[in-house]
Amino acid sequence: MERLAGRIMLLGGWRRSAVAFLAGAFAVLAQAPFDFFAACFVSFPVLVWLLDGISGEPGAGVLRRFSPAFGTGWWFGFGYFIAGLWWIGNAVLVDGEGFEWALPFAVIALPAVLAVFYGLAAVLARLLWTDDIGRIAATAFAFGVAEWLRATLFTGFPWNAIGYAAMPVPLLMQSVSMAGLFGMSVLAVFVFSMPALFAGRRHRTVGVVLAVALVAADLGYGFFCLSMPAPASAKSLRVRIVQPAIDQTEKWDKTVRDRIFKHLIDLTRSPPAKGASKPDVIVWPETAVPFLFTERPDALAKLGEILDKGQLLLTGAVRVEGGAGAAPRFYNSILAIDGSGEIVDAVDKLHLVPFGEYVPFQALLGRLGVDKLVELPGQFSAGSERHPIILPNGAGALPFICYEIIFPGEGGREAARSDLIVNVTNDAWFGNTPGPYQHFRQAEIRAVELGLPLIRAANNGISAVVDAHGRILDALAINAVGVLDVDFRLDRGGNPRVGTPSKNGFLIIILFGLAAAAMKLTSHRRFN
Repeated sequence: MERLAGRIMLLGGWRRSAVAFLAGAFAVLAQAPFDFFAACFVSFPVLVWLLDGISGEPGAGVLRRFSPAFGTGWWFGFGYFIAGLWWIGNAVLVDGEGFEWALPFAVIALPAVLAVFYGLAAVLARLLWTDDIGRIAATAFAFGVAEWLRATLFTGFPWNAIGYAAMPVPLLMQSVSMAGLFGMSVLAVFVFSMPALFAGRRHRTVGVVLAVALVAADLGYGFFCLSMPAPASAKSLRVRIVQPAIDQTEKWDKTVRDRIFKHLIDLTRSPPAKGASKPDVIVWPETAVPFLFTERPDALAKLGEILDKGQLLLTGAVRVEGGAGAAPRFYNSILAIDGSGEIVDAVDKLHLVPFGEYVPFQALLGRLGVDKLVELPGQFSAGSERHPIILPNGAGALPFICYEIIFPGEGGREAARSDLIVNVTNDAWFGNTPGPYQHFRQAEIRAVELGLPLIRAANNGISAVVDAHGRILDALAINAVGVLDVDFRLDRGGNPRVGTPSKNGFLIIILFGLAAAAMKLTSHRRFN
């Protein structure tokens, strides 16, 4: 291994960039749907060895001193994001002709921008670099900071954070309820990078002991949480999830709107299994209704006919405000419709998709001809607040629309007065690619983090019911058309907690930063 590490350290020029790119791309195998987390035990040691081989020019300016580290981290990130997000290009082509020009931006430019965060992580790690285990702590700390920045800046995009690679199954997901996603990212990078120590002689034993201890603690905590009896809940719910699998090329076609609505109605009133009772709550996916209810009162009347008294329909729909002289404002919303066909509650999407649901800097980019990449009734406005929707049994349903579910810590305050999560989405944009699987995995882990069961309705998969420990109770696959009837208790996750996951995650980042800084200081004294 010393010989291999030596060869990697000595790489330069395009060979260094190529190896960094391939190492990053290989790490994606640790994410869903592949879940080959051992890939990260190769990728991160390679990254550490590449950073070992960097030597800044003495006396050079800041940019020249740190550009090799930034470049190495950027190429690693570019490989990681281009291999992990290529499927976004599918959404650009769904609406057919007219958006092909945007394909390079979706497939190449977005990964290039996201890779900047990993480039900065490499620079930050090099600032605290030592020749021993300190550089492993520095790498973990730097990636924790980078993942937090990626989730926060410019509305944030924490998709495929490294921490998810360490949580492929419920047994390994439970620690996120203590450490949060950012803490899990730090710990995951620390463990994944540990094999880099085998290229030298310092701190091998310490590294192995620490890595084994962390993995054992993760497994032990997961086993303990999963084996604990769930706290008894007086509330239960019978839910029907409708997965219509509407073709995206037809979604906003005015000529087939009635057919789509009838398809949803037919699925909704299909009889339950023999001996089963009717559902309390029916959930349709994101923007399931292909028109504005304000323009179709007959549709609300029809829903009033098919829903029983006491039943509630939660549906994704476009909501409009304004008019009568004021410019209309469109919202991507979840509407609650009762048995009389009345809209009794609505929650609007807070995190809108840039270039999908709105155009940033529209005044400037609009003059350049840049528009949304998908066909929708208008440019959406962001909602102002998220609140639980009260269900017929008195339970509170915490709503998340589409990729809002991927933001760690989101809804943490409202979770305390909620009994379950409802996530509506439309992953049909991405076809049968890794995208829907990655999205679903992140939703599972959010259920564990918030300690609430999850109901997820997707237009074209993956619709599912997940318990508060991330275990899938039932699901519909991609491309399946049908309904999912599930009876389940609204048990909260009984995982022991100290503090909140997000605050604990920040504490872990700080502790690793302090440890790396202390080892850097000690290293200086040793050589002086």
